[in-house]
Amino acid sequence: MTTSKAAELCKMLGIDAPIVQTGMGWVATPPLVAAASNAGAFGFLAAATIPVGDMDAELDKVKALTDRPFGVNYLMDAPGAEEKTDAIIRHGAAAAGYNRGPRPDLVEKLKANGVLCIPTCGAPRHAQKAQEMGADIVIMQGAEGGGHTGPTPTNLLLSQTVNMVDIPVLAAGGFHDGRGLVAALAMGASGIAMGTRFLLTAESPVPTISADRYLEAKVTDVLVTDRIDGMPQRVVRNELVDKLESGTGAKSLVEALRSALSFRKVSETSIPELLKSGLAMRKSQGLSLSQTLMAANAPMLAKRGVEDGDPVGGYLPGGSVAGVIGDRPTCAEVVDRIMAEAEEALAELRATTLGRTP
Repeated sequence: MTTSKAAELCKMLGIDAPIVQTGMGWVATPPLVAAASNAGAFGFLAAATIPVGDMDAELDKVKALTDRPFGVNYLMDAPGAEEKTDAIIRHGAAAAGYNRGPRPDLVEKLKANGVLCIPTCGAPRHAQKAQEMGADIVIMQGAEGGGHTGPTPTNLLLSQTVNMVDIPVLAAGGFHDGRGLVAALAMGASGIAMGTRFLLTAESPVPTISADRYLEAKVTDVLVTDRIDGMPQRVVRNELVDKLESGTGAKSLVEALRSALSFRKVSETSIPELLKSGLAMRKSQGLSLSQTLMAANAPMLAKRGVEDGDPVGGYLPGGSVAGVIGDRPTCAEVVDRIMAEAEEALAELRATTLGRTP
């Protein structure tokens, strides 16, 4: 399958298929990243949940498993961002992914060292600003995407954004098959970025007990809630979500504070650094004090759900497509299947006429 935009993207990233595996916290570990890249897609290591002191070791693990290009996704407004930027450069990662609180100085440093900058945005104006700051590619995630998300469907975001920027645009939110890839290309995207589809692969570290909850979910079981960390987040409905949705704000804050202290230990972040990060988030996202405190909730509750194998006490971030995915193939099988389906869909389109007569 070849289109000019998809071909440009593949050349830029050094990949065979215009597919990107997103940097999901606790999920996008070295084995998954390497498997995605080895399959011809582009894998992103989730570094937001990796302590600074472990960055070199985790990057070495990826490089031991693949010689294909890969990227690193992290938070530029979090403690250790400078050190993680240096590690990305030092290990020769092909790209850096980021979203909230992009820092011009770090973007400039990455670009000066040949690292492609690929932010994720949720609004066309953010994509424009990202391009002005130096982004090489932008991922546009719509409401169908898993984790933190906005209210606008992917197709509406995409149709606006491709007319507003001059860099390749990747569509994210609602993609899992070849027909979706063709639809994204038809709307002007250069490819697709997927999280949930790669989360449910054989190489994903998500324990079977948690993966089964995703596989059992119907489309109506994947909803958006702001009770986890104060910001809209798409998740698979479970006991924790029901509890939070029916509970009080005070209980949520208590749980958030507990999770913040747990995350501090796991991430090796000091209390002053945690406070500094929280204040930066509050400023960049326009959060209230209570929302800022609640934002500490997400990392540890996500870890509990997708890494520790507790789909009852933790939460399960996931896109709407969780409701239509029913298997757990290898990354290679996912990529091969999507590309074959896309070729078939394109062949059908070539043989189709719109019915208009001259």
